[in-house]
Amino acid sequence: MPNDTTTPLTPLRKAIAGVQYLFVAFGATVLVPLLVGLDPSTALFSAGIGTLLFHLVTQGKVPIFLGSSFAFIAPIIKATELYGLPGALFGCIGVSLMYFLMSLLIRTFGIRFIARLFPPVVIGPIIMLIGLSLSSAAVKMAETNWILAAVSLCTAIVITLYTRGLVKLIPIFLGIVVGYLADLIFFAVDLQPIKDADWLSLPQFILPESFSWRPILFMIPVAIAPVIEHIGDVYVVNNVAGKNFVKDPGLHRTMAGDGLACLFASLIGGPPVTTYSEVTGAMSLTKITEPVVFRIAAVTGVLFSLVGKVSALLRSIDQAILGGIMLLLFGTIAGAGISSLLNSKINLASPRNIVIISVTLTTGIGGAALSVGGFSLAGIGLSAVIAVLLNLLLPETKEDQREDVAKQDQH
Repeated sequence: MPNDTTTPLTPLRKAIAGVQYLFVAFGATVLVPLLVGLDPSTALFSAGIGTLLFHLVTQGKVPIFLGSSFAFIAPIIKATELYGLPGALFGCIGVSLMYFLMSLLIRTFGIRFIARLFPPVVIGPIIMLIGLSLSSAAVKMAETNWILAAVSLCTAIVITLYTRGLVKLIPIFLGIVVGYLADLIFFAVDLQPIKDADWLSLPQFILPESFSWRPILFMIPVAIAPVIEHIGDVYVVNNVAGKNFVKDPGLHRTMAGDGLACLFASLIGGPPVTTYSEVTGAMSLTKITEPVVFRIAAVTGVLFSLVGKVSALLRSIDQAILGGIMLLLFGTIAGAGISSLLNSKINLASPRNIVIISVTLTTGIGGAALSVGGFSLAGIGLSAVIAVLLNLLLPETKEDQREDVAKQDQH
């Protein structure tokens, strides 16, 4: 349903709506840096500036907010082991390069080329790996205090199952809040760092120490899943706003805007950013699709990032609380990959599709790695490359489509 624009929003309502959208994205945005050892204020800062850069590239036409993506948690952790945290974050330049490449390919060959390169049989297992590869980390964090983990997990589950409206869109945020309150009441929380923190302070930027191609090449394949998520989110925004942003300003521009935001984040030490499905869901409820509202959300995020006590408060969250949230979150991501396969036009009983899915999953979960000289490719990145190559090399027949689809094609 298109947005009703007959009654323009007042400046006050725009401001309230902008803060509301940031609130929806807040929990997920700060969770990523907390899990990979970054300053959450840096993530808020890069999300805000990244969103403004996106709107600049897309001529201010597309109502989208960018935030740190869960798809990059496992790759950043692995890259940190190999290249150190500054090297891993600098390697996220590879993510922006992938976005720029996809932008160029879409502009040159159209969206069908991307659909051929990344069909559901490729994307489904990659999304599953993003969740499954982090399951052990979630358990380790949760087992440090199962009571707090259970409180945050149960809160998120109840909100997901039994609430409606905007509350239903923030189970992560409320799960963390309730878990933190339980920690304050029943356990010891060191509040001294919050008291000592300045009200105003800059985020902890991590600037590149030196240029290296190794972490960049390591991160490039990881961007495949977020690229596809970006395309899907833009189509959803089309439906909600009642406009065709794929044509105007063009999908190549939205992809380039996301790439520029990722480039900025990597240069200041923030996690890569991408379109947020939670914010898109909030937009479908409120029907507020004015792009300026999302720019207000971005500016609000930047302002929050400059409040030192906010960063100190976020850093005081017990890892068991985060682990409880992760138990649900990463399972949900894996479930989204399964859903992508079930809802796609492919035959899951086809030998070709079984080969692609099984090899992708086993290499990813099994921790396969490829090293040639100083270059190393492992985890989700290697599995993504394998999935794409298998899809391109293995011949596809009518039997590889869903039976009902194949029958329709024959008539």
